[in-house]
Amino acid sequence: MRSIAAILFILAVPVLLISANLWLAATDMRLYEYGFDKHNVTARTGLDRAELLAVGQEIVDYFRSDAELLDSELFGPREIAHMKDVKGLVQLSRTVMLGAAAYLAAFAVAYLAWKRRTAWHYISRNLVLGSAATIAILAVLGLWALIGFENLFLLFHLISFRNDLWQLSPGDALLRLFPEGFFSDATLFVAGATVVEAAIIGTLAWFFSPMRRARSLLKEVEAGSPGQSPGSD
Repeated sequence: MRSIAAILFILAVPVLLISANLWLAATDMRLYEYGFDKHNVTARTGLDRAELLAVGQEIVDYFRSDAELLDSELFGPREIAHMKDVKGLVQLSRTVMLGAAAYLAAFAVAYLAWKRRTAWHYISRNLVLGSAATIAILAVLGLWALIGFENLFLLFHLISFRNDLWQLSPGDALLRLFPEGFFSDATLFVAGATVVEAAIIGTLAWFFSPMRRARSLLKEVEAGSPGQSPGSD
């Protein structure tokens, strides 16, 4: 059971980081603003920059709200129905993020209560493994996105949606607002941010583990030799 719990802990690290960055990418207006500017969406849609940002804010607010359907005159019925499916994925990423965070915290608290002396070393080691797994997964996905994003994007839609509402016409507002390059940039953002976060967590855990272990051993030596310094006759 401990091995299974530890494996789940290691897997929860990439799950937490990826889902958190997916949620951030879908609900952070800075990414929308960057994508609109880079891909000249003003010319593609005929909307000025202020109007584009207003539309982006409507979408962000929709993802964060309890509303079932997006209330916008810019999109047709098929697009609005597809956005409902997209919102389900966005909110699922938030649920997964919170679930993974809760599991990591529960595992750490339970292990600290069970193995006080060795808990930090064990938790740190698993964080290093989880961070390494995260970087490996994102390295593969990032490389795939760089050399064949169209295939990756198609596979994502085939797996994520049970209908064909995502197959929109070239003139639909959603495709003009969000060209493929927009999603390619967002994917690279999620991959890059996740790798950086995993590297930071893994590095901190790597240095923290031996430090805590050394302190624990020092305390054991001191406790076993009252009145004497470690190494004295």
